[in-house]
Amino acid sequence: MSLLEVSNLRIRLQTHRGPADAVRGVSFSLARGETLGLIGESGCGKSITAMSLMGLLPDSAQVTGSIRFDGQELVGRTDAQMCQLRGNRIGMVFQEPMTALNPVHTIGRQVAEPLRLHRGMDAASARKEAIALLDRVGIPNAAQRIDAYPHQFSGGQRQRITIAMALACGPDLLIADEPTTALDVTIQQQILDLISDLVAERNMAMILISHDLGVISQNVDRMMVMYGGSVVESGSTASVFSAMAHPYTRGLFAARPHLGAVHAPGQRPRLSTIPGTVPELVDLPAGCPFAGRCGYTIDACHHEPPPVTVVATDADGDHAVRCLRREAIAEARSVEVAA
Repeated sequence: MSLLEVSNLRIRLQTHRGPADAVRGVSFSLARGETLGLIGESGCGKSITAMSLMGLLPDSAQVTGSIRFDGQELVGRTDAQMCQLRGNRIGMVFQEPMTALNPVHTIGRQVAEPLRLHRGMDAASARKEAIALLDRVGIPNAAQRIDAYPHQFSGGQRQRITIAMALACGPDLLIADEPTTALDVTIQQQILDLISDLVAERNMAMILISHDLGVISQNVDRMMVMYGGSVVESGSTASVFSAMAHPYTRGLFAARPHLGAVHAPGQRPRLSTIPGTVPELVDLPAGCPFAGRCGYTIDACHHEPPPVTVVATDADGDHAVRCLRREAIAEARSVEVAA
């Protein structure tokens, strides 16, 4: 049985230019122990999808569809009802630790807070558990530093503290939203390894949000590629990486830098780019959100929502794509491989 089932999720936001559909018909499921990656450009709907699971959307947001967590429907729940889940059964590591941590409270108080609220621990017990959590996520001398403030820690240490907060109550689902933003490469890998170890250790389900294809490839079993509030491609990470079926996915992969690429003397290496710019949510076409930026665009792409087509199936489920031009793209890919 799935721990999390999201069905036809739609989120409409109110903007200064009118209503905008930020998430358009997203569906997926996640069982305990499974890991799912969300990838795409800024503004594609990754973070707002995660925020909807936490019940942290703006008051003016209109949400339809279904979000079922352990059999309970979350759409339409009050904030007080969601508070019983947030930090308790659903934990979240936010993108920027300096905004996630309160600068006027010690880290010990912040890590202990969910333990006191959700587990009913007294101050002494919560403090002892907070020290153990900080020690587990790699904060040196945790017992001596528990009364320090966020500004007294490095960026990597602050991110470890937010992980300790998210995991304090042993949640069933962990959402990690760009958990390595602004960290150097060495610290990024340490944080990702820590998250992976803790997820496996506690058999949690995890949703990892990232712009980095390398991060996704190494840390999740399944992935969803999002653009314009829609999932344009989804499947096991291995299947999507080996056979990109959507032109947007192909564009993302082509834009990666390639170490060791050979260039003519004096020639500057240039990365591939996706033509055009990301349209604002209020300007998205009625059909495929990628229409116009895609070299395979035909008139129908602007007007007809592309159906979901299964291109392959493996042990981790279906590899699916939303594209009216899937066959033409597959033919072009076959020619590239043959060449």
